[in-house]
Amino acid sequence: MATARRSSAAGSTPGLALWLGLALVVILLDQFTKTLILGDFQYGESRTVTSFFNVVRVHNTGAAFSFLAGASGWQRWFFIGLGLVASALIVWMLKKHPGQTLFCFAVTMILGGALGNVIDRLLHGYVVDFIQLHYAGRAFPSFNLADSAITLGAICLVLDELRRVRRS
Repeated sequence: MATARRSSAAGSTPGLALWLGLALVVILLDQFTKTLILGDFQYGESRTVTSFFNVVRVHNTGAAFSFLAGASGWQRWFFIGLGLVASALIVWMLKKHPGQTLFCFAVTMILGGALGNVIDRLLHGYVVDFIQLHYAGRAFPSFNLADSAITLGAICLVLDELRRVRRS
């Protein structure tokens, strides 16, 4: 009986190891791109790629859109702690809802992105941002792959919730 339960569970839903592995891929890609930027760009340096896209080296001591960037330094430890608590909660949710594939993908993207930015805060004291989109003389705040993964995860969470509401 235990063998039948184990094989059906393993065959029907992705396991925790897969989700944590995917989060690790996000972290590695994020850190790799940031290492390239730190090695090839001076702080503030920008290179035009297209008419709407630049690669730029920016340091963000705050959160999204530089929220709290001007604080006296306590925000570094606050955001590290917040990222670690959120990561623990996400791992718990991945264990609790293994059958909800879109949900698990969403929180895995958030996990990988959050930990990518936590690593930056631990290593540098700031998050390395380098993607800059602009149009008609106005630039969107710079971001990185970790931020992109978090955004993708948030979008997937909304889609998952819309799907859940439609089913009920």
